[in-house]
Amino acid sequence: MKKILSILSVLVLGLVLVACGSKTYEIAMITDTGDIDDGSFNQGTWEGIVEYAEANNKTHQYYKPNGETDEAYLSAIDLAVSGGAQIVITPGFLFEIPIYEAQTKYPDVKFVILDGNPHSGDFVPSVEDNTLAIFFKEEQSGFLAGYAAVKDGFRELGFMGGMAVPAVVRFGIGWVAGAYHAAEELELDDFAFDARYYMYLESFAPSDGTKNTAAAWFEGGVEVIHAAAGGAGSSAMAAAVESTNKWVVGVDSDQAAHSDSVLTSAVKGVDTAAYEALELFYADDFPGGATWNLGAADEAVGLPMGTSRFRTFSQADYNAIFNQLKDGTVVAPTDTTTLETFLTALGYELSPALKDKISPSEEA
Repeated sequence: MKKILSILSVLVLGLVLVACGSKTYEIAMITDTGDIDDGSFNQGTWEGIVEYAEANNKTHQYYKPNGETDEAYLSAIDLAVSGGAQIVITPGFLFEIPIYEAQTKYPDVKFVILDGNPHSGDFVPSVEDNTLAIFFKEEQSGFLAGYAAVKDGFRELGFMGGMAVPAVVRFGIGWVAGAYHAAEELELDDFAFDARYYMYLESFAPSDGTKNTAAAWFEGGVEVIHAAAGGAGSSAMAAAVESTNKWVVGVDSDQAAHSDSVLTSAVKGVDTAAYEALELFYADDFPGGATWNLGAADEAVGLPMGTSRFRTFSQADYNAIFNQLKDGTVVAPTDTTTLETFLTALGYELSPALKDKISPSEEA
């Protein structure tokens, strides 16, 4: 009897595996270095996909690569396509080479890459007719956060970026520019961003090292850290919680619910972008071969004022500066050259030490 039950169990298990293996998912997302619940770039993208899929009864699945190499990402794309994916959404610049290969390998599949342009390794963009590349004006989100922090009374700021990749660099440049813009309006002649409190972590993963560094910064006088570092931001939040009157500015998505230490978040609409790309795909109007660059004028960046924990910075204050970015009255700098020019016009100076910290290599 036990033998018969054992055989039946194997047969049932086999049927379950076959059934699971036969299920297909027409919408696929491949995660980058973070997890699906990172509270940042991956999670925001996935939430946009889920919102559209559930509202329109579409099957959807995400795939996590087995490593952080071009081969691992392409293998995950292969798996998604073999699983029935008609459209594959990939968040992050790490997919640039894999999507370059996949868009040719699978001409009947549509691809959406966020924060990246497909290329063969030479950094020359090659967006095929079945691919949409979407970028965001992170410098505008960072600008709004830096401006709001100084207007709210903070004077000692820090910046932790995950890696010195273009999107993260732009967050930091905006953060510095916005802070100085507010300082000029408040006539703070002695305002200066200390280069000691600007760094790239070389990782988007949480770690004790990041927590300890943030704690040391807070101990040294930093009041608020803009952590443009994906999941690593949670380590800065943990340090803030264990300190007194210390804060963190989150990134990509509204991270207020992750910690009481989140002052606000420099948001970009990855969820909205994913949703809109899916809408166009299912309307047979997929904008293949196009590159979007979304910002304030598209309502694609900003601060979630409803969950922000500012003391005096108001919705009216926010609307005023947001509209200036939106209509071009204020133009947030995008690199150290334009940042230097921006600060000079305000009557401030970009120190050589901070300039080196912001852009440690020409590639950034």
